[in-house]
Amino acid sequence: MKRDYKDIKKELGDVLEHVMFYSIIGREDGEFDICDVCNQEADKLMFRHPFINWKEEGNWTVSNPDMYINDEGQVVYRESEEAETGKAGTANAEETLALGASKPKTATSVEKTWEQIKQQEKDGNERVLSGVPNSLPSLIKAYRIQDKARNVGFDWKEKEDVWDKVQEELEELKVELAKGDKENSTRELGDFIFSVINAARLYKLNPDNALEKTNQKFIRRFNYVEDHSLKQGKNLKDMSLEEMDKLWDEAKLQEKKDDK
Repeated sequence: MKRDYKDIKKELGDVLEHVMFYSIIGREDGEFDICDVCNQEADKLMFRHPFINWKEEGNWTVSNPDMYINDEGQVVYRESEEAETGKAGTANAEETLALGASKPKTATSVEKTWEQIKQQEKDGNERVLSGVPNSLPSLIKAYRIQDKARNVGFDWKEKEDVWDKVQEELEELKVELAKGDKENSTRELGDFIFSVINAARLYKLNPDNALEKTNQKFIRRFNYVEDHSLKQGKNLKDMSLEEMDKLWDEAKLQEKKDDK
């Protein structure tokens, strides 16, 4: 994200406009209003933070009649059929995250707990990866898919091991390219790119940002080549590859000087 706070404020205003717009429609239809939206979000966040004792945090309440704060201060769901226990306000065992040893202590463990609780909310009926929007750009989608899988423990034990996978996928791509099989080459290219994105994730690098930086770097250097070709009175189409490479190297040297 660019740290352009003026534009961020403007874009957040656009998001807020959509929230208010749909809340007004919901109110006019007699279904919900903005207060219901805020209350439901508060209930969800409290439920997803079972390691916080909400009774000790103050006068917190939940608006969802199917939820309540238990004796341990956790927000849990009531049983769908109270007749099974004969007692109202009871939570299923799998709906309650035990405190103590299970209490997440790091950002990573909190994130894993968050993902597990989201699955509980869905009653296990939705797949882990179903929350990844199909509308996302492919590169970002791949990153999100891998991150979702990581949250449920499906990940490399050691991040260095990912390089064997990257190399494996590269070799498989070379084999298919040598065969001239376009369909299989496309498939293997996708596998290779996916593995590189996985490596970026494991090393806590944003592949989308990295690619955009390379895009901008290429644009700067190519613009340099184009500008200096015009100064020489030449059109790019009329220049040899060797001439363009020379200008490209000049652009790289100029960037290094500018960085000092």
